[in-house]
Amino acid sequence: MLIFPLINDLSRKIIHVDMDAFFAAIEVRDNPSLKGKPVIIGADPRLSGGRGVVSTCSYEARAFGIHSAMSSKEAYERCPQAVFISGNYDKYQEIGLQVREIFHRYTDLVEPMSIDEAYLDVTENKLGITSAVKIAKLIQYDIWKELHLTASAGVSYNKFLAKIASDMEKPHGLTLIKPEDAVPVLASLPVEKFHGVGKKTVEKLHQMGVYTGADLLDVSEMTLIDTFGRFGFDLYRKARGISNSPVKTNRIRKSIGKERTYRKLLYREEDALQELGKLCQKVAVSLTKHQKKGRTIVLKIRYGDFSTLTKRHSFSEATDQADRIEKEVRQIFEEVGQPEKGIRLLGVTVTNFK
Repeated sequence: MLIFPLINDLSRKIIHVDMDAFFAAIEVRDNPSLKGKPVIIGADPRLSGGRGVVSTCSYEARAFGIHSAMSSKEAYERCPQAVFISGNYDKYQEIGLQVREIFHRYTDLVEPMSIDEAYLDVTENKLGITSAVKIAKLIQYDIWKELHLTASAGVSYNKFLAKIASDMEKPHGLTLIKPEDAVPVLASLPVEKFHGVGKKTVEKLHQMGVYTGADLLDVSEMTLIDTFGRFGFDLYRKARGISNSPVKTNRIRKSIGKERTYRKLLYREEDALQELGKLCQKVAVSLTKHQKKGRTIVLKIRYGDFSTLTKRHSFSEATDQADRIEKEVRQIFEEVGQPEKGIRLLGVTVTNFK
């Protein structure tokens, strides 16, 4: 049996900065009459025939259970008094670049994850400040003073823990996870709070009796590798606070996609098209968040016999709109889909970015 050494790099000082309800916060800032109201960035279903998807929403709207990628129709049903705003993505992008400029005052080791969040390595920084917590506070102050927006920050010795820390106290929070606190903090968390653990992985972990980080510590490395492959190797280490991935300044995203596996096979065309519509909405939200527009759409279908079909279609004008993506996906599916075979998995990807 192979034994993989547990090497934990404690030398880095990493900050994860996540803007608070970024798009909605900008709209409230620019229109003070919206303050305290449930604001949703997305098409108003009363004007769009029930179509559209939530890009993001204010914390007041989140109190009703509304979240990104939810259909605008469901959001309206949950909160009829919500204020729907279609969004000004050029403005959001411009302000996102202003936030990024603030990051670069302190370090050039910045890895943007989307328009509203980034990792910063401040181990050695431009101001020679030894405290990463102090730098995080200064960044929060600069963002508030110059842009009148708030951000939450997490500080730790790796990206995985910094991301978890930034989610622990929102909005406008600042959390530090020290090396000696990493395992106790992780042990107390439900596994779905582990960044990178998706729904399918959570389901498998629950089937194994694993619900918290403490439960995860009791599972052997080889069991996790046998069950999850390479991700099991990473998961074993993350439960112990080990994640040595560096901040990458040249991270380039080449595609954005979503897929879902179905326990019960889909045999009806209308069911498959409904599921594809949901995937298209999620892809559109992710495209907007990552400031991407693509010219090529890829449909992936895996059938009950595990045979897999992929079909792509390209067009001249790049898009990030759910309706446009769904129109192309439906057309592809109607040409090549064979729901009578039983569909096990559906996936939608947009690539060939502008």
